[in-house]
Amino acid sequence: MMNETAVLIVVVAALGALALVAAIVLASRRRESGSAETFVRTIAQLEASQRELGGRIAQLTEDSRSAQSALAKALDERLDKVSKRVGDSLEQTAEKTHKTMTDLQTRLAVIDEAQKNITKLSTEVVGLQDILSNKQARGSFGEIQLNDLVQTALPPSAYQFQATLSNGRRVDCLIRLPNPPGPIAVDAKFPLESYRLLRAAKDDTERLQASRAFSSDMLKHVKAIAERYIISGETAESALMFLPSEAVYAELHANFADVVERSFRERVWIVSPTTLMATLNTVRAVLKDAQMREQASVIQREMVALIDDVARLDDRVLSLRKHFDQANEDIRQVTISAGKITMRAERIEEVQLEDASDEAPVIPSSTERLSAE
Repeated sequence: MMNETAVLIVVVAALGALALVAAIVLASRRRESGSAETFVRTIAQLEASQRELGGRIAQLTEDSRSAQSALAKALDERLDKVSKRVGDSLEQTAEKTHKTMTDLQTRLAVIDEAQKNITKLSTEVVGLQDILSNKQARGSFGEIQLNDLVQTALPPSAYQFQATLSNGRRVDCLIRLPNPPGPIAVDAKFPLESYRLLRAAKDDTERLQASRAFSSDMLKHVKAIAERYIISGETAESALMFLPSEAVYAELHANFADVVERSFRERVWIVSPTTLMATLNTVRAVLKDAQMREQASVIQREMVALIDDVARLDDRVLSLRKHFDQANEDIRQVTISAGKITMRAERIEEVQLEDASDEAPVIPSSTERLSAE
């Protein structure tokens, strides 16, 4: 705006200078013609135009200054608003960034904790794989799981772990049931290697070989349990084979029906953790029923004795009632006698009163009273 004003002033000054030069030239030409009066008028007009031009230039300068001041004020206000907006935006951005960083740190802490848990779980899984890869350790794993289930479902008097039978064989658990059926043997088996081969088979040939191996292992276990732990006259006519894996149990019943049927014929019932728990609950109910039957004779004897006691109590109550009746009769007789005595005393008192009214009373002396006493 200032540059435009300066240019305008320069232009006006240049125009004034040109007008002055033109006036001088015109005046010189007219002077030559001898018209002085016209020259004076022209000069006066030029001076008036110059003054008017100066006033306009001053007004333009003042207007320019006012516009420049208003523009500067508006620019300052705009800059203040923009600065405030920028400051507020930066503050909000800083708060959001801080909150985001805090949330990120929290999530990173959760992720780090989860990573630790995953690492621990991986270590435990590796340890479990190491346990299951060893046949002896795998057998111990099945026995521990069997022990936990039995201890949870049955009272201590109903089972025995590692019980030795008459043939010298030691069974993992012997559930003591009354005859019939008698004690039931439970043995834990875990054919994991053949099951893994079955699950890892890639074609029909490998699957067929793994199926034969799995079936052979299961039948071998069934036969061993039937021969070792079913003893006539000592144990029940059947035994239980415990599989500590629901997956192996499901695979057996889904795809190896012939093995299950063979176990039925051998009277060896194959159970998983779930079905074993259901079986143990049934055993607990049978044990309670057997205990009730054992106590039935005792309850019967006590009932007979109770009936005898009630009969004796009835006799004694009858005898006591007789005594009470006799006592009531005696009390009645005593009451009658007392009434008669009272009546006689009243009559005697009436007779004495009549005698006293006929004669004056005689006052005995002290000597007579003493002799009377």
